[in-house]
Order: sequence, then structure tokens, then C-alpha cells
Amino acid sequence: MRLGLILLAGTALSASAPALAQEQAAPAAEDAGTSPEIVVFGQGQTRQVQQLSNADIAILAAGSSPLKAVEKLPSVNFQSADPFGAYEWSTRITIRGFNQNQLGFTLDGIPLGDMSYGNYNGLHISRAISPENIASTTVSQGSGSIDTQSTNNLGGTLEFTSMDPAAMLGTANQALDFNATAGSDNTYRGFVRGAIGKADAARIMASFAYGTADKWKGDGKQRQWAVNAKAIVPVGNVDFEGFFSHSDRAEQDYQDLSLEMINRLGYDWDNFGPANYQLALQVADIAANRGDSGTTPLNPAAGTTYPGKIKSVDDAYYDASGLRRDTLASIGLKAPIGENVTFKLKTYLHKNEGQGTWGTPYVNSPTGVPMAVRTTEYDIDRKGVFGSLAFDVAFNKLTVGAWYENNDFEQARRFYAYASRSNPGRDHLKFMRNPFFTQWDIAFNTKTYQYFVEDEIKLGDATISLGWKGFKVDNKARAIVAGGRTVGDLSTKDWFQPHAGVNYRFGGGVEAFAGFTQVTRAFASATTAGPFSSTQAGFDAIKPYLKPEQSDTYELGLRVTEGAFRGVLGAYHVDFRNRLLTIATSVGIVGAANALQNVGNVRAQGIEASGEYRFDFGLSLFASYSYNDNTYRDNVVVRDSAGNVTSTVLTRGKTVVDSPKHLAHAEIAYDSTSVFGRISVNYMSKRYFTYTNDLVTAGDGKGFVPSRALVDAAIGYRFDAGLRQPLEIQANVTNLFDKRYIATIGSNGFGNIGDNQTFLAGAPRQVFVTLKAGF
Repeated sequence: MRLGLILLAGTALSASAPALAQEQAAPAAEDAGTSPEIVVFGQGQTRQVQQLSNADIAILAAGSSPLKAVEKLPSVNFQSADPFGAYEWSTRITIRGFNQNQLGFTLDGIPLGDMSYGNYNGLHISRAISPENIASTTVSQGSGSIDTQSTNNLGGTLEFTSMDPAAMLGTANQALDFNATAGSDNTYRGFVRGAIGKADAARIMASFAYGTADKWKGDGKQRQWAVNAKAIVPVGNVDFEGFFSHSDRAEQDYQDLSLEMINRLGYDWDNFGPANYQLALQVADIAANRGDSGTTPLNPAAGTTYPGKIKSVDDAYYDASGLRRDTLASIGLKAPIGENVTFKLKTYLHKNEGQGTWGTPYVNSPTGVPMAVRTTEYDIDRKGVFGSLAFDVAFNKLTVGAWYENNDFEQARRFYAYASRSNPGRDHLKFMRNPFFTQWDIAFNTKTYQYFVEDEIKLGDATISLGWKGFKVDNKARAIVAGGRTVGDLSTKDWFQPHAGVNYRFGGGVEAFAGFTQVTRAFASATTAGPFSSTQAGFDAIKPYLKPEQSDTYELGLRVTEGAFRGVLGAYHVDFRNRLLTIATSVGIVGAANALQNVGNVRAQGIEASGEYRFDFGLSLFASYSYNDNTYRDNVVVRDSAGNVTSTVLTRGKTVVDSPKHLAHAEIAYDSTSVFGRISVNYMSKRYFTYTNDLVTAGDGKGFVPSRALVDAAIGYRFDAGLRQPLEIQANVTNLFDKRYIATIGSNGFGNIGDNQTFLAGAPRQVFVTLKAGF
């Protein structure tokens, strides 16, 4: 591994230091108090929930996604092919077997949609806010609180809270923090943030971050810059809050692999990249001559024999990338109305321009090049508003709220020409312009109406939570360029989704909780996901029978807070109905329409445990474990457009794809006045990647990737340099023992059986050094 040892000029975010971050991190809930705990185990809650402070992000390598921090929690399965957990094509998070697009995500209440790579209704948290500016992350493993602005969350929710400028200002009227990082594979990142005002009066902070790194294998770069700003202005008893974020991200992709490819070509195999343009042309010419790509041969002299170990045109592509530009802004207020009523209101907007590019050998450029740039293009224009009224009356806290969003989303598939055989003339890190062909272009409008009612009743040592939420989501798709893709209208409506829970404090730091939640998931509005990703004939045939996915979650547990120990033990049972199965019908780069239908039920059940013990001298021990048994309850009956049964796929009793039965995390951390550090191990058991759990033949049970355990380490030192915050140096090593493993599964979806190109290899050992300070 290459290790860059030149530190960018700069210093650091003061909240990055573990000890300091504990003092600065704002709680996600108003009544969470000012606990210095890094992990809060949800004391007083009627459901399974944990909260992480910014310290858990700060101890990671600078620039790491907050999703990488939450992988320590029970039932959370997180994967990424890069050391930061931020490379979006590879990033996956599942909770209790529910995948990423079945979870809910918000930032300060602003909906982030399903945070998938081809997001149609939001954006990834790594683009919404720089990780240094996140004060806390609240994870609910169940279906989350009913006031969450989400119609995706069959499973859990992740609620991110941005830092209050007051946490940075302290007793000063102005403050400046910055950090600089250098490390493996020419990684360089800088972050600077300033704040002015008074902690108990008008205050504002703004930050700028820039990072760039070479891919850890192959040829290419991944880079991002972002601007964040937040202001809080009290006017009398009313607090006004504004937030702004702009992000520009460009990532060249890694090649998706299969098990056969890993055995034949190795974990380090990748796309050809800009450095190997001529080799990419040679393979494309050979594929055309053989008839593998279906394109007109342009160079018969290239022959029909692939070079070296290459056996297929899909072994590697010339280049690929993900490009995203996002602007997110919000204005909100919080105001008391009398003594017992609190009113909150926030409005937001989000604009996105995105392209996913692929150098495809399946289409020739009109310039005589046997490849073209294939894009999937995304344009989002969302506007929304949400608010609530909370009434504190006697032993009741009654809250009613509502959310409305209008989302215009346009998705297109276009092709762009490479300039010539000697010069591609295209940079996959830049947005493509001037296409020679538009295959399809579909405009979606999605209107979301949601409300909730919740009453929290305190009766002595018992807290009872009762309520419900309801929503109506209207999806409309119209063709700008039809291209054989689906258009039409679809609606999801469920005005009563009940939630109920109870918490009882026994005394002595012991409490019990139990809850029930019923939720419905709205249909997705995208040509590459959900019902609209099917053919028009398939959509028309299934529409009268299509049902939205629903889940019923039951959970119970015990929490203990006794001296230096805090922990939780829980159990859950989930009934998931009307599972909507989307099956890819081609390799990803071809992008044919999917097959789709409701295919029955899933049962998920398991146990979860986590705990932390703190010694007086700065040492702490943390561990979590979960056992998750997630199985399909029905076989998949495949029908044709006339409704006739054509086959039956034997999925009953099989384990849900990408849902390891065992997840475990353990860490040892130390933090004194000057020295701090942490070493952690994250274990994940085998994961199935076919719906039948089989690889070659029915019943072989080999459709899985093996278990893996990864070890990360961090160590740092604080110098008392007379600054507002100590000068600090921190070193991080990811994948300490340099394990070769499969990180992401399902990058190109899942199939019934077979070895598909749907894996991404995990990054080898990487080393990063960060310098931090605050003035």
C-alpha cells in the first residue's frame, strides 16, 4: 500500500477528538440531556433504539460515512468496498434483514429518501452533510418513530442530527476548527469550519470540505467537495433555524465481480480505466467479432480470442463512474404557544443532478469506436414542508404532525460517443454532454401526504406510547422518450398504521420495554426500481393485483444501567407481507427491464444484545451481538402476462438474501488527557446472494459468500498547545490484518440461482494520518 506522508496545511475539527466530541455533541432528542456517553442505549424508550454521538465518527478515519459508525450496533449489517464506507455504488446497510430501500433516513427531520444509489426521492447522507457536522445518529432497529418523514421504512430508521453552532462556540464569540488528512493511495482531505455569535443567542457556522483519493485498485479517482452552513436565530421565544448544503461528488467505479471471476482473476481485478483505453478497444472489437456484444464488427483484424485471462466481454469495462451534484436547504422554526404547547415547522428543498456512467461495449459510437458511454441520468426537484404541535397536559404529551412533499424526478438512459480510437475524448469524472441517442426518458411526479398522532402517557414508573400514522403517495410517470419503458399512475394509501409501546422502570437501573408497529411501504417512482422498472405489458398485467409491502413488528427487551455498565437485551418478531420481488433480466450494463411481482411473506425474528463497561481510568469495553433468522415463507410462482403459471421457484424456508444470521462487534477504547485510541473487530457470518440459496443446482445450498471478521485500529495524541482545543494527531488503520474478502453483495441485484456479477471486493489494509486543532 502506498502511504502519503505529506500532511495538508491545516488543523482539525475540535469535535473530532473523542473526549471533546462527547462534550459537544447535541442530543438527537430534546430530553436526551447532556450525557457524555458515546453510545446511548435508549433509556426510557418503548422500542429498541440506540444513539451514537459524533465521537464514534471522529475516531474513524477522517471523511468516513456515519453509516460505518453504526455497524457496531446489533442487527446492523453495513458493507462498503472502500475504507471510508462512503463509496455509494458499494454502500449497503440492512437492519434485521430489511435492505436499504426498506429503511427510513432523515437529517434534522428532512427526508433523505431510501438513500439507494439511484435515489429517486432523496440523497445519501454522505452528500447531505459532512461527517464532522453530525452531532448524533439515532438508530431504531424496528420501524422507527411514527413522526419520521419516510414512506420507505418497513424496517428501521436512521435519524441524523446536525451540530448546533453553540457546541462549537462554547463561551467564545468566534471559533475556527480545521483538519487535514493524508494516507494510502494518495488520499488527501481537508476540512475547515468557522462559527460566530453567542451560544445562547444568534449564531452561525459554515464549513468547507475537500477530499480526493486514488482507487485502491485499478485506475481512477474518487473525490468530493462540500459546503455546509447552519444558523440559529432566537427572536423572542421563537427559534429560527436555517441549513444549507451543497455537495459535488465524482467517483470512478470498481468492477463488479462474480465468484468465478475472483477465482480466475483475483480480488484485485478491475475495470481497464483511462490508462488502458487500447486494451478496452481490443476486447470490444473481439466481442463484436465473436457476436458476444451483438454490435456490428468494426475491426475484423482483432480476431476472436480474448487476451490473457479474459474470457468474457463483461470481465472488465473501459470505465464507469457515479457523478452527483446536490443542493439541500431548509428553514424552520420552533415556538411555544402558551405554557403547554410547542409548535414546530420546517420547509425544505432539494435539487440533484446525477449521472451513472458506464463505458459499454454493447453499443458502438458513431465515430467508429466499438464502445459508447452509457448513462443513467437523474434530476430531482423536491420541495416539502413538515410540522407538529405538541401538547403537555397533566401526564400526557400529545403530538400531532403532518408532512407534504412534491417530488419531480426525471430519469433517462442516454449514450455518448467516444471521440476516436486514439483518444476517448471523454472523462468519466465529468458530466457527459451532447448525447447521440436517448433510449428512454421518463418524468415522474410523486406527491406524499402523511400525518401522525402520538400520545405519550406517564403513569408512575410506566410510560405508555400510543399512536398511528397514515399516508397517501401518488405516483405518476409520463414519457418524454418512451423507449419501451413503463408509464402510468400508481397510488399507495394507508391512513391507519398503529404504533403502541410500553416502558416500565423497575428501579435499580433496570427497565423493560415492549412494542408493536405496523407500517406500509409506498411504491417507488423510478424506471430502475419498483413497479415502473418492469415492461409496460408486465406493469399493466400486475397493476390490478399489486399490493404495497407491509410489516408488523413486535419487540421486547430489558435495559440495565448499573454503575459503570450499561446494556440492552432484546428480542423481535417481524411479519413482512406482500414482498415485491424485482428480478434483473440482463447483466447490469445492458439494463433491460426487470421482472416484478408480489411473492408472499417473510418472517424475521432474532435476539439482540449490546453493552458497554467503563473503567475509571479511561478504558472502556463495548460489545454487541445479534442472531437474525430471516426466511421466505412462500415459494415464488412465476406467471406470464396472461396470468398462467410458467414455473415455481422453491424459496420457501430459504434465508433472505444479504441477511447474515450472526453479527458481532467488539472494541476496546482508551481516552486519557493526552493519549486515546480504539481497536475494534466486526464479524459477519455467511450471506446468501440467491433467493433459493443455491448456486448451480437446486438444493446445493452454495449460493453464499463466506463469513468475515475485520479489525480496525486508531491511536492519537493531544498536545496542549494553548489553543482553544488541543492540537491533535490521529492515525487510523482499516482492515488491520489485510484480509481479502467480498464486501458488497447485490451490487447488480439478486437472482434465483447462479453466479452473477454482483460482488465488490473489500479494500485491503489502508493507513491514514490526520492533524486536528481548534482556535
